[in-house]
Amino acid sequence: MNTVGNFGLRLLFIAALIAVWEVVVRLLQIPAFLLPAPSAVGMALYRGAVSGLYEEHIAVTLVETALGFLLGTAGGLLLGTAVALSRRFDYFIYPIIVMFQAMPKVALAPLIIVWFGLGITSKVVNAGLVCFFPLMINTIVGLRSADEDRIALMRSLAASPMQIFLMLRVPNALPYIFAGLEIAMIFALIGAIVGEFVGAQAGLGMLIQSMNFTMDVAGQFSILLILSVIGLLLNSTIAAIRKRLLFWDPSSRQSGSARRLPAAQQEGT
Repeated sequence: MNTVGNFGLRLLFIAALIAVWEVVVRLLQIPAFLLPAPSAVGMALYRGAVSGLYEEHIAVTLVETALGFLLGTAGGLLLGTAVALSRRFDYFIYPIIVMFQAMPKVALAPLIIVWFGLGITSKVVNAGLVCFFPLMINTIVGLRSADEDRIALMRSLAASPMQIFLMLRVPNALPYIFAGLEIAMIFALIGAIVGEFVGAQAGLGMLIQSMNFTMDVAGQFSILLILSVIGLLLNSTIAAIRKRLLFWDPSSRQSGSARRLPAAQQEGT
């Protein structure tokens, strides 16, 4: 089946789910403060878009997510490379990293707010902490998955450790790294929103909290819809870059990003 047909079926499926949601809410007369109908969510989304309510908050959340993603991926790549290449670093540091990752980031978020304030810095730090671990794990797995026979062959040809790293280990690890980047991008968005829940001056998470105080459930659902679309677009961007750069990798032609990713099963918060 062609791509256009698949996309059409996907839209029909989403439309059918929305129609069922609308019918169930109306037939069962579910109160709007428990579960608003899609029509009410659509009206809230329209009012917010017309009034310009979302623009500033979307921009703030996107900046926090992007900066947190850059911070987390830089840390994940550096630590992952160090752990993969150094047995001593692996023995002493990796258990500490795992113990830190086991701490719920929701519990750490208030401390991060205290340390870095209510501004953008605390959200960037929180997003970076949430997203760095999946990429670190995938970097380790990718760098260590290089074929030992090929490594031995390069050593027999007098290749230096740096040449083996750049010409064999890194190309072999790239599919794993990009799979980790897809997950890390979503986790960065989650981390930014968690930070905004705890304390923020702007952002979609802060907007959800303010609507929660006024019992505007339809408005909250409209923001959740916006966040879902943002997450899909960010993930699709990384996937498109991966497909463009790693055209030689068979897994890049498959759908989904969890095909190689043990870290995809990790919880970020």
